Amino acid sequence: MVRTGIGYDVHPFEAGRPLVLGGVTIPHSRGLKGHSDADVLSHAIADAVLGALGEPDIGHWFPPSDPTIEGICSLRILEKCAQIAADKGMRIENVDSSIVAEAPKVNPHAAAMKKNIAAALGIQPDQVGVKATTNERLGFVGREEGIAAMAVACISKI
Repeated sequence: MVRTGIGYDVHPFEAGRPLVLGGVTIPHSRGLKGHSDADVLSHAIADAVLGALGEPDIGHWFPPSDPTIEGICSLRILEKCAQIAADKGMRIENVDSSIVAEAPKVNPHAAAMKKNIAAALGIQPDQVGVKATTNERLGFVGREEGIAAMAVACISKI
């Protein structure tokens, strides 16, 4: 049995916070606003894995109303998703993702992101795709108000 899930997330920029994508802190004038570290890439991947498992989204597992997870590293969210998959007798075959941002340039950090995401999911870096694109200056991303990410995950029965 092979199953596929998709994920999407978006966070607005906020001054005074670090910018974290795929567990990598990237130099930038602003970070992303959120209850956790606001790692939009990890959140999209988490939702893709959870979707493939037929589970509720990360808001169910990590509700923003829970003060005990404030500032949590989103790689911990990915670890929980991998554990949920294992508990259901499933393994993550691969994930693919796209970050949509006008700035900063994220491709120089893609290898480190892949390594972090793979480690959190218990898979190899070559099973993780991390790509980046712009929104051609259109919409909230084009106005540099925030960053969006999309992901797809493929899982199979162990």
